[in-house]
Amino acid sequence: MFRPLLPVQLTVDVLLAVVFGLIALGSELGRGVAEAPVASALTCVLMASAVAVRRLSPGLALGVAWAGAVVQMSFGRPPILADVAVFAVLYATAAYGSRLIYWLGFASSIGGAIVITAYLFAIPQFAGGRLTLASLPLAFAVLVAAGFALLLSWTIGALVRSSARARANRAAQVQAEADAAAEHERARIARDMHDVVAHSLAVVIAQADGARYAAGTDPTAAAAALGTISTTARAALADVRLLLTQLRHQQGDGPQPTLADLEELYAQVRAAGVELLIDIDPAPAGEPSAAVQLALYRILQEALTNALRHGGGGAVHVTLSWRPDGVEFAVRNPIGTAEPVGGAAGHGLIGMTERAGLVGGRVTAARDGEDFVVSGVLPMAVTA
Repeated sequence: MFRPLLPVQLTVDVLLAVVFGLIALGSELGRGVAEAPVASALTCVLMASAVAVRRLSPGLALGVAWAGAVVQMSFGRPPILADVAVFAVLYATAAYGSRLIYWLGFASSIGGAIVITAYLFAIPQFAGGRLTLASLPLAFAVLVAAGFALLLSWTIGALVRSSARARANRAAQVQAEADAAAEHERARIARDMHDVVAHSLAVVIAQADGARYAAGTDPTAAAAALGTISTTARAALADVRLLLTQLRHQQGDGPQPTLADLEELYAQVRAAGVELLIDIDPAPAGEPSAAVQLALYRILQEALTNALRHGGGGAVHVTLSWRPDGVEFAVRNPIGTAEPVGGAAGHGLIGMTERAGLVGGRVTAARDGEDFVVSGVLPMAVTA
């Protein structure tokens, strides 16, 4: 298995391997290798090749390094400078290898220490040719030293692997949080867009119908209706531009409706020809949080829009009961004979429920006899 590497990384690895191989071969030539020149040269070439491909293919590098060790031992050669390549290869198996190569590198660290100890105490010129009781402490010391050195290289690679994985997980978490925040922002803007457009269009349609019916008998009423249409459309256009600005520039939210804007909302509904009765008891004891004010405004806006579009033509009652810990609200309107009740349970009701839930409140919408009632409760401050 080959890992993707940048051309500069591959070039550096090959150049490093060439320099390492030349130094190792020069060291052998300086010691004199007349008895086995081919074995020494082949060992240096194999170990240098393992260094060259250690990051490109850690598994291949591990196999080439083992092949170099077998060639070296088959000719009875002592440890040489080229054997240093084993440490680089074990590091690469732990840092860059697959799960299989990762554990093969670990096994090679332990197995390599055992092979080195057995080899050194089996060759006559190294430790007398055999393992005896007298040489047992020395053999144990060699085993521990070799195992420590090999496992240290593998462990350093494993730590680098863990660090890289932690960075990748952190980057993925940050990206997931950013995606979630972006999705939340899109949903919020979609709710605002629905509230603004649905309410404004409902008012415009009602006024346009009224102006059409009154045009022949009452030109003054028709002119007033056209004025209301113009004002409502301009306000809607300003709100839509604000929402589009937020989509293009996410540095911050623009100004949002508050309780002070409810009177303007009531005026728009009354201008559409709806008899609107407002009951506030008592007045707010304190200043609700901005999020709660926005949620209350949008919920009332959607409920009044539904009453305007689907109501039966009677009076619409809006009740606000302020308590020390929150506000209870209700919007009651007669149901029209051709009113599609399911329409109130579409995106509008979903948006109202989401808005209430975001600040720790709740909303219900259901038929109550001949009326349709949207009711709920919101806290004074955001609680969820």
